[in-house]
Amino acid sequence: PYGDFTLHKTESTPAVFIIGGIGVTPVRSMIAQATHDRTAHQITLLHASRTPDDLPLKSDFERLAKENPNFRYVPTFSSAPDGWPGEHGRVDAAMVRKYVPDLHRPIYYLSGPDGMVKAMRALLVSLEVSEDNIRTEEFAGY
Repeated sequence: PYGDFTLHKTESTPAVFIIGGIGVTPVRSMIAQATHDRTAHQITLLHASRTPDDLPLKSDFERLAKENPNFRYVPTFSSAPDGWPGEHGRVDAAMVRKYVPDLHRPIYYLSGPDGMVKAMRALLVSLEVSEDNIRTEEFAGY
């Protein structure tokens, strides 16, 4: 992490976070601050992990989603447990379209393992999202 991964100031522009595992660490403070400040940002967090046990800060994000009507938390698991009512599998084009009605409006924040960040950038570009609207933070070594 290099310190330039911050929430944009224009509150009328939605923020979409596509995050893998521990890459969520810098995101928590951004969403908590937006919640505390009661900003008008529409925020969506697609938080990917292998299993619920591998998902850091889940309870924090569930609490923030209750406190902030502009924040939607979407955990997804590549190995979802039986009976899991939420999203299954890796973040893909269908999942992004499901939670982001206008793909061209938001600023996208990508954080997590290098391969995941690169794959999500390529996915967004394939959906014709402007690279100017994509911000990244890679976490190496895990």
